[in-house]
Amino acid sequence: MQRFKGLLAMFALALASPARAGEVRVAVASNFTAPMEAIAAAFERETGHKALLSFGATGKFYAQIKNGAPFELLLAADATTPAKLEQEGAAVAGTRFTYAVGKLVLWSAQPGFIDAQGEVLRKGNFKHLALANPKTAPYGAAAIEVLSQLKLLDALAPKFVQGENITQTYQFVASGNAQLGFVALSQVLEGGKVAEGSAWVVAQHLYQPLRQDAVVLTAGKGKLATLALMVFLKSKKAQEEILSYGYTL
Repeated sequence: MQRFKGLLAMFALALASPARAGEVRVAVASNFTAPMEAIAAAFERETGHKALLSFGATGKFYAQIKNGAPFELLLAADATTPAKLEQEGAAVAGTRFTYAVGKLVLWSAQPGFIDAQGEVLRKGNFKHLALANPKTAPYGAAAIEVLSQLKLLDALAPKFVQGENITQTYQFVASGNAQLGFVALSQVLEGGKVAEGSAWVVAQHLYQPLRQDAVVLTAGKGKLATLALMVFLKSKKAQEEILSYGYTL
């Protein structure tokens, strides 16, 4: 790990060299779409390197990577997938680190629909409850964990509408196809508060922390642009962007 940190520091000194500017293909968990788009733009302005972003469910990215998808860096929605890829030799050992810790929120596009304690779930006066596919999306798995802790899973399961990823889940709620749903706090936060509708920020004791890890994949091993982005993700500018979307570090 110390050796890799030393390499990152060395590469950081060369980030601004136009002659060495390149591209890095990044698989990004859907919940991190908005902050990563902002980070990628700042990364390109400051280094000349371009991050080519693909957004989706972490579980699907795992399958794609194992099947040879040419991603060079993974920003997962969990810590398990990067660790598994590392163990299986599909990621570079010693490069994994936690870039953000996410928060789950129960959200409705309708003002006043969700109370501050989430009691709306017990009342059940809604037709559809949206959540991401728990088999491929860590935020969906967290939603299942919350409902299990609240002893509401069996009662509410018939009302589930599953999104392929957290972005599609958000769209179900935003469009009104589901009156409420479990999404990432980062998707509904603006200026430090929920921008529209109503929400309950789920109590942290109801689900395991959503630690999100990044890891260099084998296709990105030794590539300057990949290492440069890893350095940039740890920079003050990137971390301020991450915090502004409701994540912790």
